[in-house]
Amino acid sequence: MAKKHKKTESEQRHPPQADPPEAGDLLLRNGDHEKKISKKKRKKGRDGSVDLEPNKENRRPTVSIALPGSIIDNAQSLVLATRLAGEVARAATIFRIEEVVVFDSKDALGCGAANEIEAGVDDYESGAAFLIRILRYLETPQYLRKALFPKHNSLRYVGVLPPLDAPHHLRMHEWAPYREGVTQREKPLNTSLTLVDVGLRKNVCVNQVLEPGVRVTVAMGDDRNMEAETPRQVVSSSAPREEAGMYWGYKVRYASNLSAVVNDCPYLGGYDYLIGTSEHGQVVKSSELVIPHFRHLLIAFGGLAGLEESMEEDKGLMGKTAEDFFDVYLNTCPHQGSRTIRTEEAILISLQFFQEPIDRAQKGSDK
Repeated sequence: MAKKHKKTESEQRHPPQADPPEAGDLLLRNGDHEKKISKKKRKKGRDGSVDLEPNKENRRPTVSIALPGSIIDNAQSLVLATRLAGEVARAATIFRIEEVVVFDSKDALGCGAANEIEAGVDDYESGAAFLIRILRYLETPQYLRKALFPKHNSLRYVGVLPPLDAPHHLRMHEWAPYREGVTQREKPLNTSLTLVDVGLRKNVCVNQVLEPGVRVTVAMGDDRNMEAETPRQVVSSSAPREEAGMYWGYKVRYASNLSAVVNDCPYLGGYDYLIGTSEHGQVVKSSELVIPHFRHLLIAFGGLAGLEESMEEDKGLMGKTAEDFFDVYLNTCPHQGSRTIRTEEAILISLQFFQEPIDRAQKGSDK
């Protein structure tokens, strides 16, 4: 039977808080104004619109993945490094991952990858900083990228990557209950409002004053008349998932090491179930794996030398084994034909492996 995760002394002294601002987030923060919106099931009409109807099954708990930024260091060129990051982004989107945590395999030196990104130096970046930048860029709808991402050497080859085509990457002709936008410098006649570019032919007004250049999630409401200038609502970035059961992309977070992945969890109450993956893990069939009911699940992946190396080099985990740290430690591809499975390959294999157990855990909680 899997062992229950025990909180570390650090966790007990500093319990995780709900959704704190991310360091070095390139002004990609979402508004924290909460507004209840009717829960509806998503259906697409002939005109490209998206409607919602109540559906309890859509309101799924969160699934996060953690992986080391060092996987980028093994890429032999900037093009290959970019493609690797693109594969991680595609896998996270395909399997509806809500959070991607990039951690340093060793105890971070200096300012860390988050501050490295915030500094915006157009020069060589560490693997973690590079991966975070690409992941955030790809998650951002295309119509917002120019405003939110200045030119950078690490973004030189992002044009070769396939798009994520996530639900929040809406076309100009599509209408949806929510849209991602960026606040504008131009001021409306009503000074209590702010203009926001949400990727439509005309900017919309939101009902609060915000600084320019900030990414926000806008509840569009039912009024499709863009000429009326009806004020829209700025809502939390989690509102599409929590209120409407929609997948709305992933957030990206940096952690200085593996223990910080758990200790700095942004969700209230932290992760309630931790899964580690390794070729040295326990072999269990997907159909026989039992994942208990959870609110926030974390699945961790290792780099070239696996999660074992990340644990050995983490001072906060001295003397602990993988079985001590994780609730369950699994080998999701026990009959591999290659000596090694790359991290980006392991993510695809494992997320598919966990689909059925996660679905069973969700269905069991609904009964």
